[in-house]
Amino acid sequence: MLLDMVGKSLDADKAEDVVVIDLRNKSSFADFMVIASGRSSRQVGAMAEHLRAKLKTAGVPDVGVEGERLGDWVLVDGGDVIVHLFRPEIRSFYNLEKMWGAELPESHRAVAMG
Repeated sequence: MLLDMVGKSLDADKAEDVVVIDLRNKSSFADFMVIASGRSSRQVGAMAEHLRAKLKTAGVPDVGVEGERLGDWVLVDGGDVIVHLFRPEIRSFYNLEKMWGAELPESHRAVAMG
């Protein structure tokens, strides 16, 4: 399954605070949204590049990647699975989890509220 492959890729790249949001009954653009953090812009960029390569190898056509140049917030569009990769402070600021009705990981709550 595509979601499992995404999870394994992020785990191998040491992604932090990975959250999976089930969109199947909430949206028509994807089945799942995955949100994860990297410690630096370099790590976020590397995670995105590795994920893009693995999605292409898995047969996902036209893998879209946005924001890779800066590495603060990178979106990887894997079709049925959309992945948002953030540096922690950027993730806390935007708090996509709240927008989709999921919990912000514990390590980000103090930053988001303070």
